[in-house]
Amino acid sequence: MSTYWIQNARIIDPAAKRDALGDLYISDGKFVATLSAAAKKRAKKIDATGLVACPGLIDVHVHFREPGQTHKETIATGSRAAAAGGFTTVVCMPNTAPVADNAGTIQLINDSVRRDAVVRVLPTGCITVGMKGAALAPIGSLKRAGVVAITDDGDCVQSNELMRRACEYAKMFDLPIMDHCQDHSMTVGAVMNEGVMSTRLGLRGWPNAAEDLIVARNAILSEHTGAHIHLQHISSRHSVDIIRRAKARGVKITAEATPHHIALTDESLATYDTHFKMNPPLRTEEDRRAIIAGLRDGTIDIIATDHAPHTDYEKDKEFDFAPNGILGLETALPVTLAILVRQEKFKLPFVIDLLTRRPAQLLGLPAGTLAAGAAADLCLFNPNEDWAYDAKAGFSKSSNSPWHGATLTGRVKTTFVAGKIVFAQGKIL
Repeated sequence: MSTYWIQNARIIDPAAKRDALGDLYISDGKFVATLSAAAKKRAKKIDATGLVACPGLIDVHVHFREPGQTHKETIATGSRAAAAGGFTTVVCMPNTAPVADNAGTIQLINDSVRRDAVVRVLPTGCITVGMKGAALAPIGSLKRAGVVAITDDGDCVQSNELMRRACEYAKMFDLPIMDHCQDHSMTVGAVMNEGVMSTRLGLRGWPNAAEDLIVARNAILSEHTGAHIHLQHISSRHSVDIIRRAKARGVKITAEATPHHIALTDESLATYDTHFKMNPPLRTEEDRRAIIAGLRDGTIDIIATDHAPHTDYEKDKEFDFAPNGILGLETALPVTLAILVRQEKFKLPFVIDLLTRRPAQLLGLPAGTLAAGAAADLCLFNPNEDWAYDAKAGFSKSSNSPWHGATLTGRVKTTFVAGKIVFAQGKIL
């Protein structure tokens, strides 16, 4: 392995509360405190003047579509998009085809990861068989196969009793449950947020209450069972309030927000552009502000992308029939910086923490730090560089992004995984 000497960077390591100009050293795939004089002579030097050096970003919510939906994305293309976005660890959702509800499918995914991935790709397993919400999947077998969490993401478990049993088993096997909070009975035929815009556009509305009910249910079940429930892509101001009050009681829940829910509102759907159609839907400015407030005070723990690739021909349909979801990995950092740092005046180390140490801590991953001895997963980015995002020229297999053609500020320059450069100068290496 190569030895690297990264010079003159602004080093931000939230785990060590470090924010200072300095140098970083990498040897044998790990960060080291320093290099010998001889090692410095042979080290590959990277001038990082003007760049931020932080732990590799971590995304606990992506869809790489393999197996079975590889026309949208593969582990190879998805992991390349991750590397281009500065992410070094991602957690894949199990709603593949077949769904990841057994050890055999997890093994298939892990084989593809070992063969094709350029970043660390970790699998999740289903809560229920077939993601049908009727019977529990073999949670112990899934844990032994290597899953880091269980979730029926996209198909929220509707039975409170079944979810209770899932919590009990998940706690037994020390696995967090990730839940997509949606009461299906309230969202039949719904395609966007219920409100003024849905009425104006003549589209079936999706009320905040459909999320709020399940968030409250999960807070109650977490308190009842002691299980860790992670609430995915929170979009409702009422849900933020429920989570805040539950955390004040010591309930073991965590929550995530997406870049698109802190940046966009349902006003974006005025032209029926399906690139703004997602689940949960974009909501109102009041909801957006509440999510940002939840990030500020720690009610919402992390940023996650919900990277959800779809082909052009799938998205190019009448609004009612187009699938939900957008790309997120290559735009997450600049969009988050634009909203939280430049608009909301969050401190940059705090925002980096939302994308590194906190998601690692949430899943108990040995990542999210620049400490000596840790695996050298590193993101170098220029927080001030403007660039035009072309989704069709990106590394994902799909191009369904609301930011296609936009000028973004903040660009990833180099991504290291285990001391190896996997992305640099706009290319996968």
